[in-house]
Amino acid sequence: MLLDFEQPIAALEDKLRQMQQLAQDSDVDVAEAVEALRAKIETLKKETYANLTRWQRVQLARHPERPYTLDYIQGMAEKFVELHGDRTVGDDKAMIGGFGEIDGQPVLFIGQQKGRNTKQRQFRNFGMPNPEGYRKALRLMKLAEKFNVPIITLIDTPGAFPGLEAEERGQGEAIARNLKEMFMLKVPVVCVIIGEGASGGALGIAIGDRVLMLENTWYSVIAPESCSSILWRSWDYKEQAAEALKLTAADMKGAGLVDGIITEPLGGAHTDAPQMIATLKQTLLATLQELAAVPAEERISQRIDKFSAMGVVVE
Repeated sequence: MLLDFEQPIAALEDKLRQMQQLAQDSDVDVAEAVEALRAKIETLKKETYANLTRWQRVQLARHPERPYTLDYIQGMAEKFVELHGDRTVGDDKAMIGGFGEIDGQPVLFIGQQKGRNTKQRQFRNFGMPNPEGYRKALRLMKLAEKFNVPIITLIDTPGAFPGLEAEERGQGEAIARNLKEMFMLKVPVVCVIIGEGASGGALGIAIGDRVLMLENTWYSVIAPESCSSILWRSWDYKEQAAEALKLTAADMKGAGLVDGIITEPLGGAHTDAPQMIATLKQTLLATLQELAAVPAEERISQRIDKFSAMGVVVE
């Protein structure tokens, strides 16, 4: 799948393939031209992806070929065992949770999971958890705390499910309880936005000692389309809304709302998923090692202070 701003790159890559085919089918020496075109493509890629608009980064964050939560878990972890259910209502397929190991380090993984095709998207509810998903997440986090296992959350959701039945079962209360309880967890908590980080749906599993964002992801109280529909009564102004929301990783880091940015392969995480998974794995191991050296009570205090300082204006 090509995005609009990737069309010029794709045109040059198509021309490169034609030149390589010509060299293969004839005795014409085009080696010098091929190398020059490769260099031009590389330069164009670097310029394009270094100067993306906020809306273009939103598009990359939603790319259907990006690695999802289970892709990262399966690529990083050994002995992963998924656990199910909130022991009250049921098992929310939009929220994944379970224990595994990263290079021998036991961890609890929690994250929203989207689907690759129509059937999977319906099964996963498009990555939009219900209250039982957040209650399952909290149940597993308390279990991890009991056994002194650090927690990794992988965030990729367009928002918590907004249906009437979700509200009837206490969607707001479930998210609010997670926020309260995650502040007081005694084990290290690392949160990573791997795609979309929308509103309370993301925040419900995003209170951590370290909150990181992949380079081409977004994190905001509202999606650009929804913001556009509220302000302009139309989705046609989603690009202006994205600019106003300042929702990219660089924006979040600049505002002090996240702790770090993880670089993606040129073109986005989907262009080289194994490299992206390896990069995230090394970042997580280093972060967990850093946090393990801090006493639990000090970690909790730092966690509370960090979030309490957000949005505070001092004149």
